[in-house]
Amino acid sequence: MPNAASTFLIIGERTNITGSPKFAKALKAGDWDACLAIARQQVESGANVIDINVDEALIEGEPTMVKFLNLIAAEPEITRVPVMLDSSKWTVLEAGLKCLQGKGIVNSISLKDGEAEFLRRAQLIRRYGAAAVVMAFDEQGQASTRDEKVRICTRAYRLLVDRIGFPPKDIIFDPNILTVATGIEEHNNYAVDFFEATKVIKATLPGAKVSGGVSNVSFSFRGNNPVREAIHTVFLYHAIRAGLDMAIVNAGMLGVYEEIEPDLLLLVEDVLLNRRPDATERLVTHAEEIKAKEAAAKADASGLSTATPQLSTADAWRNLSVEERLSHALVKGIDTFIEKDTEEARLLTAKYPRPLHIIEGPLMAGMRVVGDLFGAGKMFLPQVVKSARVMKKSVAYLTPFMEEEKRLHVAGGGTAQPQGRIVMATVKGDVHDIGKNIVGVVLACNNYEVIDLGVMVPCDKILATAKEKQADVIGLSGLITPSLDEMVHVAKEMKRTGCTLPLLIGGATTSAAHTAVKVSPEYAEPVVHVLDASRVIGVVAALMNPASKPAFAQENRAKQDRQRTEFADRRNTRKLLPLAEARARRQPTDWATADIPKPEFLGTRAYSSAGLSLRGAQQGDAAIHPDGSPRPPSRSRDDNQSEASLSSLLPLPLSLNEIVDFIDWSPFFSAWELHGR
Repeated sequence: MPNAASTFLIIGERTNITGSPKFAKALKAGDWDACLAIARQQVESGANVIDINVDEALIEGEPTMVKFLNLIAAEPEITRVPVMLDSSKWTVLEAGLKCLQGKGIVNSISLKDGEAEFLRRAQLIRRYGAAAVVMAFDEQGQASTRDEKVRICTRAYRLLVDRIGFPPKDIIFDPNILTVATGIEEHNNYAVDFFEATKVIKATLPGAKVSGGVSNVSFSFRGNNPVREAIHTVFLYHAIRAGLDMAIVNAGMLGVYEEIEPDLLLLVEDVLLNRRPDATERLVTHAEEIKAKEAAAKADASGLSTATPQLSTADAWRNLSVEERLSHALVKGIDTFIEKDTEEARLLTAKYPRPLHIIEGPLMAGMRVVGDLFGAGKMFLPQVVKSARVMKKSVAYLTPFMEEEKRLHVAGGGTAQPQGRIVMATVKGDVHDIGKNIVGVVLACNNYEVIDLGVMVPCDKILATAKEKQADVIGLSGLITPSLDEMVHVAKEMKRTGCTLPLLIGGATTSAAHTAVKVSPEYAEPVVHVLDASRVIGVVAALMNPASKPAFAQENRAKQDRQRTEFADRRNTRKLLPLAEARARRQPTDWATADIPKPEFLGTRAYSSAGLSLRGAQQGDAAIHPDGSPRPPSRSRDDNQSEASLSSLLPLPLSLNEIVDFIDWSPFFSAWELHGR
């Protein structure tokens, strides 16, 4: 019997737009040759299957998937391995199924939309002769613990096998590989839960296979490839021993378990196997040391020094200004002095008259630095979580002072009404809410009433709550690609039901361009993309102020009009003008005075081995030699010239030796992809 490692299948992920910036750039630019080269490279690197995902906000998924699959079909080096169709949209998957040659894999289906839809899609997959990846995801959300994973997978297996006779060998379960080392305690056992769930699935669901996306597990260390590669290698080592059959991973970014540096191996296994409570902090420290060594090595190789003057003590930053200290504490995740520094800033009443100004000023400025560093891959996720905790501690310290400020305001005859009421939700089908929660905290600190409906919220509940609570603004959040379509649906429903509230759009996969092109045209009221939490207060304040709202809305609409025009220009989908208007805009040309060069001759000129050239016989033109000397004109049949005498004037074919020096071979080299000259 072969061991598990020898039968393990690697699914190449570099043709997945969400996991490969290089592929994403090529696909958006329509550079199909580059896309094919990436697919070919994955096969050459050892991928047994290639995963194809074209889900992106401003890409039409169905035609893009079809075109790429058709191009791949003509590439023997690529088509020798199966294709995994990967999309969050069923229509894209079905379009791809119609193009596949041989047996493919659909990634994925789940019970998220209920049993009836799950079984309908499974029956179609079976009709197309493909295998199906089944996510551990049901109507309540994504499974994270071992027991939840096993429960959902068992339920799906029984439905597929017992209800519709789906072949067990074509069922591939994905029990969700989730990110570890995030700094959040609840996430510490995610890898262990996956290993244990895999063992149970393989033991209790005969014939079924197990797969997963490995890059998810190391997302905390985005930007540090040596650590990520070690995490992937160690994770696969333990997962394969537990029964993992295949995994989506960069085939060129896998190491050898035995060759991992011992200290790094120990730290990675401490994290993955959840062996000690400080495992994440220890691995983060080691990861920073690795990055520092890499930077030093690059500097030495280039002859440059990265050495900076060393501070006399580790606490030298304490001598900086209070704003710089607050920023440093947030970036480094140091909460030791945060309350002391927050109080010092609060006492600077000339600079910060209200506690809220400290939140809006130095604290949000520090969090913007954190966001920029994380986006550039210079900070790891657990460090960002620590920064958020420091921010939360500072806000908690300021909260009693803000409450007292509110009490005094009421005692002086003012009102304690909130500045506005915002209904927020992660849209239907999406379970991600970290960004939404941060926005909610910022709004609440600024005296806005936030009604957070949570995750996977259907459209009708969002609109009903907004109406019931008399909300002033609706905010939608989402991370996965289908969430973008759901946001468009919500905008359409807001228009259909006569809603007039401003709509805020946010989330990692959203963008100003997508909001302008896809969402805004469906709703007449302001639809605003909010890049991050630091900008939400300015947007909401402008929309809530009757004096500033018209100008803000007009500016936002004008910006979105430009974005739509630019997008249409890039896609060559600009509407054509009516014929009458196009004629009215024609370029005037005076043909009577235009200088148009006359050709040397009209008609046809033929060359022969005998040096004879015939041109325009029907025009009675004189024949000439190649050297330009005249020949007597040929006579037509009307002149009773015999066919024999006419044929004597016809050109003789040139030999290959005579023309070989004049042949341009470039089109042949290009068409047949030959190399050389």
